[in-house]
Parts: sequence; structure tokens; C-alpha cells
Amino acid sequence: MNASTLPLGSRASTADAAPAAPDTARVHSICWGAVLAGAAGAASLALILLMLGVGLGLSSVSPWSSEGVSAETFGVASILWLTFMQLAASGLGGYLAGRLRQRWSRVHADEVYFRDTAHGFLAWSVAALASAGLMTGAASAILSGGAKVGAMVSGTVAPAAAVVASAGGINPDYFVDTLFRRPLAGAGTGAAPSPSTPDTPPTAEVTRIFASAAGAPALPVDDAQYLAQLVAQRTSLSPQEAQTRVTDTFARLQAQMAAAREQAKASADKARRASAKVALWGFISLLIGAFVASYLGTLGGRHRDQF
Repeated sequence: MNASTLPLGSRASTADAAPAAPDTARVHSICWGAVLAGAAGAASLALILLMLGVGLGLSSVSPWSSEGVSAETFGVASILWLTFMQLAASGLGGYLAGRLRQRWSRVHADEVYFRDTAHGFLAWSVAALASAGLMTGAASAILSGGAKVGAMVSGTVAPAAAVVASAGGINPDYFVDTLFRRPLAGAGTGAAPSPSTPDTPPTAEVTRIFASAAGAPALPVDDAQYLAQLVAQRTSLSPQEAQTRVTDTFARLQAQMAAAREQAKASADKARRASAKVALWGFISLLIGAFVASYLGTLGGRHRDQF
């Protein structure tokens, strides 16, 4: 007897007895749509908070020394803001990833808990990688632009500026000018300079001599004697006085250059310590963000199963 010959009630009971195929048979362990949605939400919120933090930071900094917040306060506020940004963005991304995933039927509670945690962590990972890529691209653009500007500036700067830069920010032209200062009228007892003496001293040559001996404790003997002759010819000083002026001027230049080098070393060490501190706190904030995203992923999945 086939189904067409059965009574109506019998056919209905047969249809009711047939097992229905579960609608969750093809649900995967990872819902990538929910993960990507959570990552997009986290990255967007992080971008908004970053722009807000930059605006607040720039408004609190002043180029005047008596106004604005101090460098220490600005650094602490930046670290706290980055941590808050990670907490808010990672929490949103993890919750969205857990709440938007599909329902898993016939799965143990521990497995559901693990999957929800994984969804939150994956959302944080994708958002972190996307943010890192965007920041790297922005940093590359800034660096390339700065390199172009630096090339343009370096092509137009006079050679004397290169000497100043190599001297640690000290201008050697000032010290060269002091070599050829003539005593004021009535201020000295020496003879007046010869009228045949050139009025323009060879400052460029003397600057090169000073720059070549910048790392030495004293001028070479032949250079010192040559400079003393130049000074004696263009001033009213005696050869001994000219020699003393050359030695003293070079010593003052060396002292200022040494102070500038020490200041540069201190600034570099301060920048190194600041960079290390920023990297350490960045690691801590990212670690906190991963934990918060994983936890809120489980919370979002729990709310998904309840409703």
C-alpha cells in the first residue's frame, strides 16, 4: 500500500513523523562576517577617538613656555587616552563579533564560551592589523614628504650652513669675526693697520681651518701660525698677541661645541627613554585591548543566545 492510498490522517501522521533537517547544519565554528563587522566597528571608533585625542592634545599645548600643559603632563595624558581608546574600541569590536555571530545548536557550553572568546579576539586582531597598516601608510607619506622638503632645503643652503650643522648648532663665523676685530679709535696703543692691507678678511678660509680641526684638542701648529699671521696683518696686534687671540678663540669655539655635543647627547638619551616608555605602554594598552575584546565577545555571544 503506497502513500496515496492511505487515509488523510495517516498521511499527516507520516509527515509529522519525518525528522526535520536542522537549519544550523552548515553553521561554521567561525562567523567571519561577525568578526569583520566587529573589526570595522573597532577600527572606526579608534579612528574617531584618535582624531579627538589629537585635537584635545593640540589645544592643550602652547609654544609659549608659560602657557599650556607641561611635557610630563602631556605624556601621561597621551598614555591614558591611548589606553582608553583601546578599551573602548576593542570592547565595541569584541561585543559586536560575539553578538552578531550565528546561533550554535547542540554545542557544549564550554565550546560556545571558547568560540565567543575567539570571535572577540579575532575581531581585535583584524582591527589591530588594519590600524597598523593605515598608520604605516600615513607615516610613510609623512616621511617621504619630509625627505622631499629636506632635499629641497639642502640644495639651497649655503656651504657655511653645513659647517654650522656639523658644529652642533654653533656658528663658527662669529668666532672667525672676532679674530679680525680691530681696536676702536683711541682704545689701543698699537700701530694702525697698513692702508695696503685688504679690508675683507678671509673668513671662509679661516672657517674651513676651524672646521677641519673641530675634533682636535688644539689647532695644528702650521695652521695656528698661519692664522696668527693673518690676524696680525689685518689688525694692530703684535704677532704674540695675534697668536694668543687665535688660541683663545679656538678654545672658546671648542668649549661651546663640546657643550652643544653634550646637550645633543642628553636630548638623544631623553628621546630614547621616551620612545621606550611609549612602546612599553603601547604594548600594555594593546594587551588590555585584546583581553577586553575577548571578554566582551563572550558577553555578546551570551546575549545572542538569550535573545
